[in-house]
Amino acid sequence: MELKGKAALVTGGTSGIGRETAALFAKAGAKVVVAGRREAEGTETVVIIHAAGGEALFVKTDVAKASDVEMVVKKTVEQFGRLDVAFNNAGIEGVWVPIISQTEQDWDQTIDINLKGVWLCLKYEIRQMLKQGGGGAIVNMASIAGLMGSAGAASYVASKHGVIGLTKTAALENARAGIRVNAVCPAVIETPMGERLFGAEEARKYVLGLHPLGRFGVPAEVANAVVWMCSDGASFMTGQSLVLDGGFLAGPNPPV
Repeated sequence: MELKGKAALVTGGTSGIGRETAALFAKAGAKVVVAGRREAEGTETVVIIHAAGGEALFVKTDVAKASDVEMVVKKTVEQFGRLDVAFNNAGIEGVWVPIISQTEQDWDQTIDINLKGVWLCLKYEIRQMLKQGGGGAIVNMASIAGLMGSAGAASYVASKHGVIGLTKTAALENARAGIRVNAVCPAVIETPMGERLFGAEEARKYVLGLHPLGRFGVPAEVANAVVWMCSDGASFMTGQSLVLDGGFLAGPNPPV
């Protein structure tokens, strides 16, 4: 998975899958801009990349704000001369309660970050890639929640379904320009978000039973898929949603 000389942008690069992917982009030879709201954690990701001999820059970014997204793409170009690949990973889980108990504030925040944020990133990333003459690869963070319902997680599920729709549309609009757009759809991954949602013993046991492989995924497994999708190895892939779920969606699998 060769990305030597490429300029990459990773949103939500402060921890978990985003951090792992940023580090793997750098290992593959890319120069990486790490974007996120948490400055200390973002700087830590850059330190990790530098320690491994890579080149990276942190830019504090709120993907729900158009001005921030426009700015981080601009800084990527100022620092590295262009933008070749992007992983639109920033997201939150929101508050998991039934629809009748959900607040408008939670709905707005979850949709703003998970869906509007991806839309804004696509808008400014694609503009830059077109300005360069076309060509590029973008991966959006969706979820198996974008392919199924999940009781109590309406805002999250809606946002991830939306990401898959955006991915297909952006892929169709930009295919002839050589810009590939795909999504990755993990099940539960061992990240801070996964711990917040399923850290309690009973919840963990139940959800673990829904993964036929008998374990949750780890960030490196998603990162490897994302880097491959951004490489020439996936040059005939666009508009697709790659599922990494330990067998979750293969069929009914009662908890054990």
